[in-house]
Amino acid sequence: MTSIPAGQSELDIVSSVAAAREGLGGHPGRASDSKFQAASAGALLIVCLLLRAGDFGNPVIHVDEQYYLLVGDRMLRGALPYIDIWDRKPIGLFTIFAGIRLLPGNGIVAYQLAATLFAAATSWLVQRAALRIGAGRAGALAAAVIYLVWLPLFSGGAGQSPVFYNLFMTGAALLTLRLPQFARDRAVSAIVVNGMLACLLAGVAIQVKYTPAVEGAFFGIVHIHYLCRAGARPVKVVASALVWLLLGLVPTLAAIAIYAEKGAGPLQAFWFANFGSILLRAGYSYPAEIITGRLAGTIAKLLPLAICGMLALRHRPLSDAMKICLGWAIAAVAGYGVLGTYFDHYALPLIAPLAILAACTPVSQQRYLIAALGAGLALLAIETALEPAGDAAGAYAVAATVHANSGRGCPYVFIGDAITYQLADSCLPTPYAFPSMLGYAPEQGALGIDPAVEVRRVLAVRPPVIVTATQPLAAWNTIDRALVAGALTREYRLVFTAPRGDYRTLVYLRRDLPFHRVRKVH
Repeated sequence: MTSIPAGQSELDIVSSVAAAREGLGGHPGRASDSKFQAASAGALLIVCLLLRAGDFGNPVIHVDEQYYLLVGDRMLRGALPYIDIWDRKPIGLFTIFAGIRLLPGNGIVAYQLAATLFAAATSWLVQRAALRIGAGRAGALAAAVIYLVWLPLFSGGAGQSPVFYNLFMTGAALLTLRLPQFARDRAVSAIVVNGMLACLLAGVAIQVKYTPAVEGAFFGIVHIHYLCRAGARPVKVVASALVWLLLGLVPTLAAIAIYAEKGAGPLQAFWFANFGSILLRAGYSYPAEIITGRLAGTIAKLLPLAICGMLALRHRPLSDAMKICLGWAIAAVAGYGVLGTYFDHYALPLIAPLAILAACTPVSQQRYLIAALGAGLALLAIETALEPAGDAAGAYAVAATVHANSGRGCPYVFIGDAITYQLADSCLPTPYAFPSMLGYAPEQGALGIDPAVEVRRVLAVRPPVIVTATQPLAAWNTIDRALVAGALTREYRLVFTAPRGDYRTLVYLRRDLPFHRVRKVH
């Protein structure tokens, strides 16, 4: 077994010399470096808290994370995802939220604090990775702060899934950045173990969302490349690649095994929700102007980081570590584009590799890095100032009204916030409790059921309360909309409204039921 030399790597020494020439200072001794890392970890946590604290307690930051929390909560009550409550995200994501739901409270602040810790930890890894590819301390710390600032610019200010899985992918990237030195040392065994850890981290990320599989595949290929460069025999390379592939699949195979143990029905439901449904949903095409607008917004927000990264690649020697980071960024872009819908939060995985590359902006041009950070902070301040007031209070008021008037029946949130079920502590009238599933056209034909049949079934039970909105957030499922509109006209009356962005949430009560007005909302 080839030994790994202690002390600084050749890359660290080269980086130190380059940084000293540029006036940033090099990598200090281990004791000093440990103090710097501890201090920066604390500082990054404080920055993360400051950036996010204003939204703590807001239950309607984003529609997705509302539903993740709801699913996690119902798992603790015995619900089986994909059967009792439906979605197409991996079970690992819901398991995270189920664990968070064990904490005190209604889960809102708990998941936001958990996401804050994940974001802060990821930013610290971003800093470590930037140092590893040759950035000075100032640039690396700037990259870590950039990561935290850019998250909310892409709807990642709370608990979107990439806020959680970016930690695992950035950890895998940091491990992968060690490969050039391992290859120079011909440390074959070290590369094998490194690949096992990196691929297992990627596998965990894949069970939070499947798109990190693209980045994970890239890390695996890089490990194969450097294993060959280290002089490993072909048999060793093939065997190692198979082990790495298996470890990347282990979390997903474990999830499949759990559902297989429950029987053919649950396994089929799991398979369709996780792998079949997304292909059916891909058949829906958003209007060109919507796709163009989403892409333009994403490109505009990422452009400052891309410019800094290009400056770094142009004016610094292109080391192997920088090539790996560039490849990671390209893989993240591929993962962003694979679904073709280009929602802003799909771009969250791009922030870490772009920030790391930007950290290497030469000192002579670091005004661009400073300008990028300033632009991000300014844009975040503008977006925060433009956020509609009253959404959080309105969501709590809606939930209180639903709770007070539902009795033992299950209210139906046709269009609105899924968190209403959670805050109202109500039962669910349908497994398809995420409102867009039955209300909007993109999901039509992708659920494995006829949405109209499910809506008719829900309405036949005559829910005590139906929640809808003055306008949709996507194209209507016109059949289901007509069914609900007809029921509201015949059997329900409007009893409460609340502001929600640039529209209003509407609460309808069945005509034969008395209205219980909520005098105090907690």
